[in-house]
Amino acid sequence: MKKLILLSVASLAILSCNKETASAEKMKTAYIDTSKLLEENKEAKDLEEKFKVKQEEMGRELQGEAKQFQSEAASFQQNAMIKGQAWAQAKGAELQKREQQLGMKQQAMMQTLQQESGKEMDSLVKRIKNYVKEYGKKNGYDYIYGTGDAATVLYAKEAYDITTTISKELNDNYKGPKKSETAKEETKK
Repeated sequence: MKKLILLSVASLAILSCNKETASAEKMKTAYIDTSKLLEENKEAKDLEEKFKVKQEEMGRELQGEAKQFQSEAASFQQNAMIKGQAWAQAKGAELQKREQQLGMKQQAMMQTLQQESGKEMDSLVKRIKNYVKEYGKKNGYDYIYGTGDAATVLYAKEAYDITTTISKELNDNYKGPKKSETAKEETKK
């Protein structure tokens, strides 16, 4: 009797394992190389270009102030001997203060730029994640894994790579910068 019960429990366990294996075989999975996806994304490239232009504009403004400071510093060295030690100390302190202000201004500009670009990139990544989620639902995937910088997949068959498909669809759906943004940038130039 005990053997019969053990045998029936064992056969139930084997049958239930077979059912799980069968359903696991029917699972649809894929992966996306997230690094490649961002590299090929038109919107990410546009954002990168936008912030490169902003950085150049900010750099030009700061560069003008730095040149003026350098000429004043050169003038200071020439006049220091002529105008005396008291003048040199006062002017030196003033120049040092301006140099610190220039450094702080540069740091503030870079921080502002990083915050703005970070916000926009975070927003883009969120939109891409939502797109992949919807793509997965629409196409019947059970799992879509991510590889790249933050790899969550150590190995996958190339046949499961849908990076190119997702990248193409994202780029096809991207409308480019809004005309008002493009017009603003061109009038600044």
